[in-house]
Amino acid sequence: MGRSPKVSMTHYILRRILIAIPTLLLISMVIFAVLALAPGDPLAEFALNPAIPEATRELIRIQFGLDQPWPIRYLKWLIALLRGDWGFSFASKSPVIDLIWQRLPQTLVVVGSAHLIGIILAIPIGIISAIKQYSLFDTIATMLALIGLSLPSFFIGIIAMLVFAVNLKWFPLVYSTTLEVRDLASLGQQVRQMFLPVLVLVVQQTGAIARFMRAAMLDNLSQDYVRTARAKGLREWIVVLRHLLPNSLIPVVTLVALSMPSIFSGAIITETLFRVNGIGALLISSINTNDTPVVMAITFIFAVLTVIFNLIADILYAILDPRVRYVD
Repeated sequence: MGRSPKVSMTHYILRRILIAIPTLLLISMVIFAVLALAPGDPLAEFALNPAIPEATRELIRIQFGLDQPWPIRYLKWLIALLRGDWGFSFASKSPVIDLIWQRLPQTLVVVGSAHLIGIILAIPIGIISAIKQYSLFDTIATMLALIGLSLPSFFIGIIAMLVFAVNLKWFPLVYSTTLEVRDLASLGQQVRQMFLPVLVLVVQQTGAIARFMRAAMLDNLSQDYVRTARAKGLREWIVVLRHLLPNSLIPVVTLVALSMPSIFSGAIITETLFRVNGIGALLISSINTNDTPVVMAITFIFAVLTVIFNLIADILYAILDPRVRYVD
């Protein structure tokens, strides 16, 4: 007798985790090597300061371990990481983990809201566009989706700033990270300042997911199980929601899950444009100052998110499609 799907899926998840460990190790080593061998001095501010003696500069370099070969520095970084120590920022002299925790809420609020709104809007739009193919709604939705996919985020952001912030003055031009939500008035201010950066991300996310959802629905509309459900006399909305939608969501789940890490990295442009003091802005400023510990930490977080959401997508396959089984 074969093993139960639950046991097989458990084994599959364990295998994926075991495979992910050497994968992440290899990724971290490559990132560390690229940053270590890249041109530029992380301690340039000390090197260019004539008030700091050469002996002091060398002592600072030794304290940060920059006098050692990069493989040795990588092993020390990896051992420290396993202990929960992400190192210290060269620029701010603060622990890297503290800097990330300070910036993370801003990114989660903006990016998380945009992704949730994009999914809520895109799935119904894709469903209606497929069911009412070539209708006026489908034509308009397809055109807007293609516009959202074609235009780069910085262009959409500049247009949104010119229209809504500069001309209409409906929303603030710059995101204030010092705003604290204490009452309804401050909550309204938070929503107003989030509108433009969220809008930029929603436009692109909605366009991509809606087009994917429409294509998946059209692929399944001609399947035998849909014709059989209709032949049984089921109402159209039951056919769509109970039979057509679950099967059409399978490829969309892949897109949504795998796009999560890219949303965080894609928000770099949006955060820079609207002065959102998040992870993306921290990454840009760290690159400009050669703050390699911070750059290393953020890029490695993106790699971990990619592996995690790949695994989540595979697990959701089995939930949405009972035919999917993970066996040894």
